[in-house]
Amino acid sequence: MKNLDLNTLLRENPYPGRGIVLGRSADNNKAVIVYFIMGRSAGSRNRVFEETPDGIRTRAFDESKMADPSLLIYHPVRTVGNTTIVTNGDQTDTIRDGLLAGEVFAQSLRRRTFEPDAPHYTPRISGILHADGSYALSILKTADGDPASARRQFFGYEAPLAGQGHFIHTYQENAEPLPSFEGEPRQVAITAPDAATLAAEVWQNLNKDNKVSLFVRYIDLPSGECDTVITNKHQEG
Repeated sequence: MKNLDLNTLLRENPYPGRGIVLGRSADNNKAVIVYFIMGRSAGSRNRVFEETPDGIRTRAFDESKMADPSLLIYHPVRTVGNTTIVTNGDQTDTIRDGLLAGEVFAQSLRRRTFEPDAPHYTPRISGILHADGSYALSILKTADGDPASARRQFFGYEAPLAGQGHFIHTYQENAEPLPSFEGEPRQVAITAPDAATLAAEVWQNLNKDNKVSLFVRYIDLPSGECDTVITNKHQEG
C-alpha cells in the first residue's frame, strides 16, 4: 500500500474534525504522535491545549463563553508509565483507569460508545502507543448514523515501519449531518525530522477557519525523551 501525503489529506478536507496520527519517524528512532482539534461552533472554537504533568488537557480560552463543557473539556493525552494514550474525549481516562487495573486497550473501550451529540453522533477515536513504538487505533461509531447500532473497530500496528504512520479522524467530510470516518486509518508518510517541523506542516494545512489546537510529540525510543510542540490558534503570536 502506498503511503499517502498527510498534508494533502488535510488540505483537501476542510473539516476532518478531530484527528490522531501515530507512527514512526523516518530515521526509525522516534515514535510520533499528532493530535488536533477543529471546530465549527463558537464553543468548539473557544478552546486551547494546555500541558499537564502527564499530557495535555483542553480548556476554555474564554471561560465566560463556555456554555456546556461536557464534550469539549477533557484530557486528550495521558501517559501511564511508558505508555501514551491519545483520544478525542474523556475515554482517555477510561483507558488509563483500565490500564492501571490490568486491562488492555480494547477492554476499556468496550465500556464506551460514540458521543451523544445527535444528529452527528461523533465517533470516539482513540490511540495507544507503547514503549517499543508499537501502537493501536480505535473508532467507536454508529452504523451509518443509526444510534441503535454501534460499530467498534480496532487496528493494531506491530513493528511499525520507518517513515510511516496511520491517521484516523472523526468525520469523513464536511456535510450535514457530519458522516463518520470510513474504512481503515489512512497510511501516511512521516518525513519531518522533528516535532517542530511536523507541527508547522500540519498547522499550515489544516483549514484556517476551522483549526483550533494541535499537539505533536516525538518520543526517542531508546531514551524515552520527548520533543513536544503545542499550537493554539487563540495564542498565535
